[in-house]
Amino acid sequence: MTVLEQISKQTGQIALLIDPEKSVDKSPLIELVRKADFAGIHFFFVGGSTVHRKDIERVVSIIKQHSEIPVLLFPGASHQLSAEADALLFLNLISGRNPDFLIGHHVQCAEEVLGMNLEVIPTGYILIDGGKLTSVAYVSQTTPIPREQLSIARQTAIAGHLMGQRLIYFDAGSGANQHVPTALVKEIKATLPSPVIVGGGIRSVEAVSEMQQAGANVIVIGNKIEEDIDFLLDLRSFIRNDASMPNPNL
Repeated sequence: MTVLEQISKQTGQIALLIDPEKSVDKSPLIELVRKADFAGIHFFFVGGSTVHRKDIERVVSIIKQHSEIPVLLFPGASHQLSAEADALLFLNLISGRNPDFLIGHHVQCAEEVLGMNLEVIPTGYILIDGGKLTSVAYVSQTTPIPREQLSIARQTAIAGHLMGQRLIYFDAGSGANQHVPTALVKEIKATLPSPVIVGGGIRSVEAVSEMQQAGANVIVIGNKIEEDIDFLLDLRSFIRNDASMPNPNL
């Protein structure tokens, strides 16, 4: 099964986002990976806005040594690559108009990526205002779509789908005060066949459950685990309970 097929097969899957800049020490990272493995998460995402390549490679290598859970690159720039990863989210920041993040970084790494044994997944990446300025908005020099302008977000997602993006990723940004509106996720799932990933500002099992019920295929958790690693135990309960219920989207 490809990673994209795994993403597509059901709703409510959990991805743990690891920022290598916040995972400098090896021992705490190994502990995090083992606890995430115990919790039964479905994916590791690795990336950040300002991460060096050697740190991406280091973190991916450590994860692969201690877990068989798929590792996806979630790059903030063209150099954030690792041949050990299972897949690359080839992000197009279609909510912005900065050509560097629409095609520029992609051209810089295209030949290298083509030569890697990576599953490359074209991903329409859409920033939604989460109530604060986030690092991805600052670094990319783009403005998130206002959270009340669901029609703009919807049209942007449709455009991404028509341009061949295989995934739609709605992100409120790391440390967002508010997560992506569930109404947006519901509307897109009712409109497009594309799998949907949602991240940013998700800090409770209730929010995870809401996103699952809205139809999100993958729900990305980052800051909450950095603040409280025991939240993985809550996620374990959610994952186990969800696995026992029939999935109407299968």
